[in-house]
Amino acid sequence: MLQMVEAKRGQTSPEVNELAKKEGVTRKFLKKEIAAGRIVVLKNVVRDIPVVGVGKGLRVKVNANIGVSETRSNTATEVKKALTAVSYGADTIMDLSIGSKARKTRKAVIKSVKAPLGTVPVYDCRSISEDCVFKAVERHLKDGVDFVTVHCGVTKESVGVLKRNKRMIPVVSRGGGLIAEYILKTGEENPLYENFDYLLELAKKYDATLSLGDGLRPGAIYDATDKAQLKELEILGKLVKRARKASVQTMVEGPGHIPLDGIEKNVALEKKLCSGAPFYVLGPLVTDIGVGYDHIVGAIGGALAAFYGADFLCYVTPSEHMGLPGKDDVRLGVVASKIAAHAADITRGIDIGKDHSMSKARSELNWSVQHKYAIDPSKLERYRLTNENPCSMCDSYCPIKRLRNLSKHGFKTKGRKVPH
Repeated sequence: MLQMVEAKRGQTSPEVNELAKKEGVTRKFLKKEIAAGRIVVLKNVVRDIPVVGVGKGLRVKVNANIGVSETRSNTATEVKKALTAVSYGADTIMDLSIGSKARKTRKAVIKSVKAPLGTVPVYDCRSISEDCVFKAVERHLKDGVDFVTVHCGVTKESVGVLKRNKRMIPVVSRGGGLIAEYILKTGEENPLYENFDYLLELAKKYDATLSLGDGLRPGAIYDATDKAQLKELEILGKLVKRARKASVQTMVEGPGHIPLDGIEKNVALEKKLCSGAPFYVLGPLVTDIGVGYDHIVGAIGGALAAFYGADFLCYVTPSEHMGLPGKDDVRLGVVASKIAAHAADITRGIDIGKDHSMSKARSELNWSVQHKYAIDPSKLERYRLTNENPCSMCDSYCPIKRLRNLSKHGFKTKGRKVPH
């Protein structure tokens, strides 16, 4: 079922019914926003998976990247990492595999992981050609991929701006780098941009979402919000309008490395230039020196970006900038981004009851309920020594335990109704 087509007709798809229950919003609201392109439903028509919606008025979503490299990891390991990510709360998975094991890994993840899957089809092409690029896109969609990153905004025009811009790091996007290299070597236009209408036909056939990639995103805060990045964003905004006219769902990817005081501007620019399209951000990373702790750096930027209106956070792991993440890196990356997403959701009035329930459980020293509401229950288990006593920080000095029975002095917390 084509979600945008049905929404424009005023029809209620099964996915809209499911999403309305999950998100606590009305079907009328969902149909209006899907029809307008401000919400996307990540679900290829060939897959039977729980529906995930991204965009206006919904919970902030979190994506986790996995994937084999040419020299590291294997399919089984990447499937385990994807399952770990979902178990810790990732809403979607992106398989960024390259090399000879890429398709095997992609198909294994599709079979094993019941969550929307994204890929970057251009990774199948060691060198760019129109034939290779579009065969790769159709192959991924036919396999069941729910959303594909396509670097349509890396064009002769935007690469020209990049050349004149004198960046600290010219390109950090693998896909963007392949397209830019093709343009510079051949003088030809990006086939994804030049044949965008054909790309729309392929996406519509499978009701897949086009994630318009930020191939010229800044990889250093020195380069943040420069002319090359803005030119690409301007081009993507025009492509969003073309996609909506064709009833193809789109979201827009964003930077990258941005200092804290530049995040609000970046989110506002995307929403303005791209007509409110769902904004999918990597981090953002707010400092360049957090190596080994970039999951924290990304969570700081992600919380602020989501607060200002970003809709979808791509996690960052501790191994960012150094190497392929391991299973524990995946866990840490997902948890950090989930905390960032939830912090922003609170400001939107979403799921704040979870925090109130956690606080009430703390007031009662109820560790089993705290376990239920913890984003990472395994951490709580690791630090707890018993199920009854206060934590080992305060022991007998615990103010909660010492004062909780003094109701005659005005401390009335036990049994209090939790606000939502």
